[in-house]
Amino acid sequence: MDSKTREFLLVDGYNIINAWPELSEEVKKVDLSSARDKLIDIMADYSASTGIIVIVVFDAHHVDKNTRTNYIINGVEVVYTKEGETADHYIERIADAIAREEKVRVATSDWIEQQIVMGRGAWRISARELYEEVRGIIEKRRVMEKNKAKKRETLADIIDPGLKELLEKYIED
Repeated sequence: MDSKTREFLLVDGYNIINAWPELSEEVKKVDLSSARDKLIDIMADYSASTGIIVIVVFDAHHVDKNTRTNYIINGVEVVYTKEGETADHYIERIADAIAREEKVRVATSDWIEQQIVMGRGAWRISARELYEEVRGIIEKRRVMEKNKAKKRETLADIIDPGLKELLEKYIED
């Protein structure tokens, strides 16, 4: 792979939702749609932070629709498979099509799916590993924002010391 190679992350949506505590809780507390939206938001933030192209794939085999639907939501491609097509099969086809030219990782904790996509040239990342990677990015950003807040410069920090002294004398008088 050359330096111009793009990196893709294919996410098995329902597998990740079921594996991540706050998303599985969201399903229990609210509904599946809310958990999907939350995952898409997290992945949009991840993509923006890393520059990795993210495609989140949801099974729609329980839905009566003959066509696959694709959306771009906050920079993330979201795919709902067509009736009779699983997210696994869609991910396998995409990995097969692009993994020879691009860096492709597949996020799933399905062991069989991991083996299949690795055989097609993709790398695998478990739901737990992706969760830790996302948490690391969030923590890094939090620390950077905290440090940035500490470094906030006031006028007194950036003006000429002589002018500062003159202003302080003026204020005291």
